[in-house]
Formats: sequence, C-alpha cells, structure tokens
Amino acid sequence: MSKLRKLKVATGIWWIEVPDTGLSVLCGCPADSVKHLMKRGLILPTETNGVGHETGPNAILLSDVMLQNGSFCNLAEFPVLQMLYRQGMILPGHPCNTGAKPLLIGARDQVNAQLQYIYRGNYGLISEEEMVDAGIDPAKAKAMMRLKLKFAFGAIRHPRELLDTQFIESEPAVLPGGVAIRRLALNRFEFSYEGETALVDLNLAAHENYDSPYPLGNHQVKREYFAVLHTGDGDGWDINRPSMGSILMYQGKIFLIDAGPNIHVSLQAMGIGINEIDGIFHTHSHDDHFAGLTSLMRSDQRTRYYATPLVRAAVAKKLATLLDIEEDDFAHYFDVRDLVFDQWNDIDGLGVKPIYSPHPVETSIFLFRALWEGGWRTYAHLADIVSLDVLKGMITADAQAPGLSQEWYDAVAADYAVTADVKKVDIGGGLIHGAAQDFKNDRSGKIILSHIARPLTEAERAIGSGAPFGTVDVLIPGRQDFVWRNAYEFLSAYFPKVPGHQLRVLLNNRTVSFNPETILIKEGAIPDEVYLLLTGSVESLNTETGIRNVLSAGAMLGEMVALYRAPSQVTYRALNFVQALRLPCDLYNEFVRVNNVFDDISRLQESRQFLRRTWLFGEGLSNTTLNRIATKLRPLAYKAGQTIDPRETGELALVRSGKVRRMLGGDVIDVLAPGDFFGEDVAVFDTPSLFHVEAVEVTEVDFVPGALLRDIPIVRWKLFETFEKRLRAVARSGTQVENALVWRAEYSVNIQKIDGHHQKLFDITNQVLEAVQTGKDPQSIRETLRLLLDYTHYHFEAEEQLLTRYGYTEIDGHQHKHQKLIEQVKDIGLRLAANDFKADREVLAILQDWITSHILSEDRRYAPFLNDKGVF
Repeated sequence: MSKLRKLKVATGIWWIEVPDTGLSVLCGCPADSVKHLMKRGLILPTETNGVGHETGPNAILLSDVMLQNGSFCNLAEFPVLQMLYRQGMILPGHPCNTGAKPLLIGARDQVNAQLQYIYRGNYGLISEEEMVDAGIDPAKAKAMMRLKLKFAFGAIRHPRELLDTQFIESEPAVLPGGVAIRRLALNRFEFSYEGETALVDLNLAAHENYDSPYPLGNHQVKREYFAVLHTGDGDGWDINRPSMGSILMYQGKIFLIDAGPNIHVSLQAMGIGINEIDGIFHTHSHDDHFAGLTSLMRSDQRTRYYATPLVRAAVAKKLATLLDIEEDDFAHYFDVRDLVFDQWNDIDGLGVKPIYSPHPVETSIFLFRALWEGGWRTYAHLADIVSLDVLKGMITADAQAPGLSQEWYDAVAADYAVTADVKKVDIGGGLIHGAAQDFKNDRSGKIILSHIARPLTEAERAIGSGAPFGTVDVLIPGRQDFVWRNAYEFLSAYFPKVPGHQLRVLLNNRTVSFNPETILIKEGAIPDEVYLLLTGSVESLNTETGIRNVLSAGAMLGEMVALYRAPSQVTYRALNFVQALRLPCDLYNEFVRVNNVFDDISRLQESRQFLRRTWLFGEGLSNTTLNRIATKLRPLAYKAGQTIDPRETGELALVRSGKVRRMLGGDVIDVLAPGDFFGEDVAVFDTPSLFHVEAVEVTEVDFVPGALLRDIPIVRWKLFETFEKRLRAVARSGTQVENALVWRAEYSVNIQKIDGHHQKLFDITNQVLEAVQTGKDPQSIRETLRLLLDYTHYHFEAEEQLLTRYGYTEIDGHQHKHQKLIEQVKDIGLRLAANDFKADREVLAILQDWITSHILSEDRRYAPFLNDKGVF
C-alpha cells in the first residue's frame, strides 16, 4: 500500500496525504477550494469522543504566484477557518485541539502575504486610528473597537499565533512526520517520504481557469427598470449554490451587490458580460463576498465601487496585502464612489442608504429605493448580520469593556425591523450571522432567507421565502428597450464623429438573440451581416493559431469581413445567451462610405487585429478601447543585437515581429516572440527594471504609453500578473554567489511590505556580487549597481511615507541615515568604475554592512512602533 497518496481535486488543486504521519496537504487554495474538498469527500462530517466535527487538511501548500490567468491562486481564509473551527483545532476542550496548528507551506513572500490577508479577513480595520483615517468620529471609532474586541474574544491576535509556517527555500523542507518537500521549478513541487515521491504542479495552462464547484444553467435575463436578480443564497460552505448575493437592475443598468467566489460563472450563466456591470455595492470584506472582485478587474473600464469609506478601507487593505500592492492602487481598478452612512445617497435617481451593521469586520446593510406611482419601491439587503440574541449577550454598561451599549443594541434592532417591498436577510446563525426568528413579525412585502448551506426548516419556511439562482423580483417593470439604449451608446463611442441621425440608420435594424454555444460567424465564411454585441459574451477562436479570446458588450463582430468581403479568420461562438444588433453588410458598407470613416477604420485595422491576437489585449476589450490603444502605438525597428530600452519614455514595449531576449546581467532569462511584451515594471508599476533587453534578429516593436494602460483594469491586471510572475521566477532561480547574503527569519521587521522590500534588496545585492565575482563586463556591473541604487531610492521613499503617516517621532534621524546609505552605494559605484577594489570580498563586506546593519538596527527599531499601530 502506498505511503504517499496523491489525488487531483480540481483544476489547480491537489491533495497529498501521508497516513503514517497524519499529514494531509491541500495543494493550491483558489476560491472555493474547501467546497471542492467537500465534493470529493476529503472533508466529511465525523465524530470523536461524542463530539461532532469535520475531517480535512491540516496543511496548505501555496502557489508561488498570487495570480494565474486573472484569478487569485492563494485564498487560504476559508480553508484555515475550516481547520480551526469546523475541525476543532482551536476550540477549547475539543478532542481535535491537540496543540497542533494548521500549517502554511510555501515561498516566504506568499506565506507572509497569506498571514496578512487572513489577519485583515478576520478583523478588517484593526485600530481606532485606522477607523478615524476612514472618516469615523473618534468617539464612534472607540465604540466600534469595543464591539470588534468582543467578537475577537477580548484581543486581536495575529495569525502567527494560530498558524505554523514552513518556508520552501532553495533547500528541501521537512514537514511534520519527516515528509520532505522541495521546489523543482516555479509552482512545481516534489513530496517525498520513505522512498516514495509525488509531483504537484500548481501551474495553470494558457486559458485554463479554476473550476467552479457547482454547475449553473443558462438564464436569459430581461433588463428591467427596478428589479432584484438573485445570484446566490448559499454561504462559504455550500457546495451546491453560490454565496449570498444579488444583482440590482435600475433603468436597465446592472449593479452587483457583493462579489463572491466565481462571480464570473454566475454572470456568464445570466448572460451578462463583465463590461456590462455599471457598479458594485459592497457590504464587507469576507471572502464569500469579496473573492470575486478580480472578475470586475477584468473589464476594460473601471467599475464604479459604491461603499462607505469604512468598508472601502477594510477592503482595500485586504486586497493590498493579498497582492502586495499599495492601498491607493485600488483606484486604478475601481472608480471609487463613497457613500454616506445612514443617509439616502442619490445614484442617478436610485436611492441607496448604507447602515452600519455589527460584525467582526466593517459591514454595511443596504436599503435601495426607486420612485414609482404610489411612492417608493424598496429593496433591503441584509448580508452578514448578527442575531439579536447574540448581540443581546454582548450588551455591557461598562464603557471601557468589550461589547456594545443598550442604546446601540436598540438602534440595531430598529435597523433590522425596517420594512421593504423585498427584503433579503442572512440567517446563517452562530456567533456572526443572523436568525430567521428575528424577522418573524417583520411586515415587509416579501422576506427572503439566505446565507445558509442547508434547507430551510419548517419554522423558517413559515417566516420567509427562498430565492433560487436566476429568479427575479420585479419591483418596477421596464416599459422601454434598455438594450437599444446600450446600442446607441456603443455606436456613439465607436463612431465619435458621426452625427446621431446617421447612427440611427444602423440602430433601425433588428436585435437578434443567440442561444448558448451557437456559432454566429464561422471561420472561413463570408457572412452577410455584422454584429454589434449588446449583451452576453462571445468567444473568438482561431484554429490556425490556437488563440482564444472572450469578447463582451460593445464588440463589433465581422466588421473587416464585411468591409473587405474576405473570409473570416476566426469563429465567433456564444458563451451564453447573447443579444446583438444585426447590421446587413451592404447597409454597413454604405454607412461607412457616406460618413467617410473607411480610412479611419482601415488605418486602425491592422494594429487592432494584431492587438486582438495577443494575450494582453485580446480579451475583454471593446473596439473603442482597442482603437484608443491602436492610435497611440509607436513602431520602431531594431537590428540584431541592438538594445531596446523603453525605460526613458515610460512605455510598454510590444513585440510585433522578430524576437528579443530579456537579460539579467549577462544571463538570458527568456526570449520573447511576437505578441509578447516587456517594460511593464517601469511603464505601469513605477519599479526600477531588473532587465536588459536586446533584439535577437531584425525586430519591430510597438511602444504604448504606460499612462494609457494604467487605468484599463483588465490590461493592468494582466500586466501585474506577468510582472509578479517574472519577479518570482527570477527570485526562485537562485544565485551561485559565494558568500551571498542570505535572508533569515531573524531579519524580519514583522511588516509584510517592508520585509518584501528588504528581501528584494538582498536579491539585487547578490546580483552585484555575482557580477563582480564572475568577472562580468563593467557595463553589466554598472547596470546592476544602478538597479540597486534605484530600488534603494524606491524602498526608502516607501518606508519614509509609512513612518510619516503613523507619526514616527524619529523620522528625521531615519531619513538622515537613508541619505548616508545612498551616498555609500554611490561610492561603491565610483570605486567599481575605477577598479579600486582588490577583491569582491571587499564589495561583500561593504554591502553586508550596509544591508544587514541598517535592517538589523535601524529598521528593527521602528518595527515595534508600527506593530503597536496594527501595521504588520
């Protein structure tokens, strides 16, 4: 019998079990990984000494990269919760509480990022100062913190107290029971035990995506005036249904209420493309309401983000720790529209009132209203509320003790009792969810009970209704064609110089519908019509190149086929229910001629088609956005061996023909072919570049202004994924430097971002040492040293901003030391240029003193100050 058991759970998720040691490892933890384990029977209900609990993993192997194909790879919040509470590993007196802790395994940066993400997932904002920074009155912030501490059993604890960690570095690591694990390559790992081995590959193939644990049928949704489309009434443990959420339709516009795991699957089932989302109303930052935010980042325009500043701050901090980005980067992906608590906020005629709701993390319940005959029509969305019985047990008259006042409790009970035409409530029970009994006498027109992983009880069925996926509650019916309005907006953007009366020539054509999996235009065919995609999603397939892209509302299908009467180079195939404006080719061609736009279209055609064939620009971009990029392309040709440097102009470089090689020092990292890109580090992320790039052969490169790409979410998202993966690959490749600087756990300042910067400085310093030791040419050494200097400036600036923000009193002295260190690095550069070093050991001594002395003394001096402020 095998001592090492390996199972494929789902795409990108594996299970390793070593029965002799009791070790069970969940390998890969994207969204809903716990649900996949339940479906495979790897999490089961059981009983020990008369106490019920679940089985499951006791360790998690993390992906080396945080993103693959646009999705989060590491979301350990729910797997860790399952181990701590549903298995009982943290529960006092539980037979499974043996003192062993859940184990996080992986690269140091990913493990630390998960610790921070779980920390923010458990608590949200972790101090009164952070609440005040989010606009809360100090007295109110104090009351909120008292309540938060009650949920936290009196103290906010960092996940390091609850979890064990095992970093996988260059050498194999030994897990409990003597099981060994080593990294073979990026995201490829080998487990070994008593002569047996098992290989785990966490890489996704191109266009491969993580699976949804539940199938959803296709639904054709009519755009209504004011209606609620139900997208889930389960919770984070329900293996058959999406988590609690809704889609709000107002005047034909589509708004999400929360974005749970696999929201893109729900939207596709509804026939709604990402580009059709007008905004999201966000209640809070728990994963079952948060994990789908990445889907909204795959739009070609920033989605409006509606939340109170308090909720937004908690969400932005959690996202920033997960992705190792700045909180301010949130605004690059979302158009932030802050809402005011306890007031009706007007959103183009839609009334929205957020109300603070007691919960372990900052949470709002929402009331929505729209004007109609007889008064307002209303919808109330009460996600992740706490039952009144639980809140009653938290009441205290001691203004300093954790808990809440009787007055606040009464206000919460009154908020719960507000009536609405339709009211959706969380009845998940336990310490942090609601109870149906609290709404037994509610006088709302319709109550929907949600956020559970079980059938409603008989008593609950007498109180409220269910809302299966895809059902709709229409509050105000639509009497106009909202899809036609979308067609006008798309055409106006695509033909900005064409007058409205001419656009109506095209608009006077019929809208056609296609069932899921229907081919609209076949590769090689010359169709008689062009289609303007209005709703839904269509995939384009090229059998010759193997390129597949997903197109959303606003895309024009078959346009060049109509203009040139040439066979279509791709097949267009509906992914869900699709609506499109059918434009006869002869009419479209005459429209183009009459309005004199043929030259404009043709001029951009070649560039737009090239962009469509690339991974970076081929998916999710409307023709309007592609045209905007195509007009800014700046082509340049290079001879073999010629250096290509986009750093000075802040542009992204896109290889149109030929090949280029990216080099680190004198080593070739990779060779890029047509459609590949480089320079994203400087152009978009303002990070000093590690790489030198030169043409392998005669090569044509298109340069795109970085400023143009920064606020196109899907492009920025893909650039970030590539940027992060390239840096991880270099970091994992290791170095052969003798006496290299080695990062040790003792060097940590216990602040995720700063530790990441310090580790990067170690890596670059080792590159300088390697260049000197191996006798590389002076130019390579100078370039590597320049990189060290550039990154040092970047790190010092970020560190000083953090210290200033939290009022570190010794900031002036710290800045002075930074300046001295900068001068030391410059001096090293001058001495290297003058060949003034007798041996590389002198370089090593200076750099070791510079790096480790500063980190071990100066930086560790401020660490307790920031940790006390809740900064980790």
